[in-house]
Amino acid sequence: MPTLLRLLPALLLALCLPAHANWHLDGESSRLSFITGKNGDTAEVHRFLVLHGTIDRKGVAGLSIEMDSVSSGIPLRDERMRDTLFEVERFPEATVKAQLDLRPINDLANGAQLELRLPLTVTLHGQSHSYNALLLATRLDERRFQVVTLEPLLLRAEDYGLLPGLERLRTFAGLKSINPSVPVSAVLIFTAR
Repeated sequence: MPTLLRLLPALLLALCLPAHANWHLDGESSRLSFITGKNGDTAEVHRFLVLHGTIDRKGVAGLSIEMDSVSSGIPLRDERMRDTLFEVERFPEATVKAQLDLRPINDLANGAQLELRLPLTVTLHGQSHSYNALLLATRLDERRFQVVTLEPLLLRAEDYGLLPGLERLRTFAGLKSINPSVPVSAVLIFTAR
């Protein structure tokens, strides 16, 4: 019995840990993708392969996207997007920042979901803009939760100073047009540490 009494506080602390833990993005299981349109009738899905993120104990959330990890499935196009559009030498990453109330997520039972309307700020190519994102949080288990966009964020090239690079891409590729608005979707999985 005395051994059990000594173990009980440690067990209770372990059970309470996720509510007071920092959350770290599982970059391998997460996905950030965007859709581009060209010539008025063609759409293609691209993604970023390297993402980092944390949510601290106070609910301060940060996501960073390594811009040179853009992946369209065509190496030459990836190179042109990195160099001409995103200018990764000057702007190596994009960031997303938000403030979450973690209490409702921590209170979810495993498998339960919660819709969130969350203000967030996207910084890309040296410019920042705020959005009101509609997200779905799902508690996967005691140590993991998932956040997905229920509606894609619509980013406009002109808001981020990307129109000149977009025009250069259009010229390189010999296209009639490239849509300057891009829907962005995310599936993000966070793990307690």
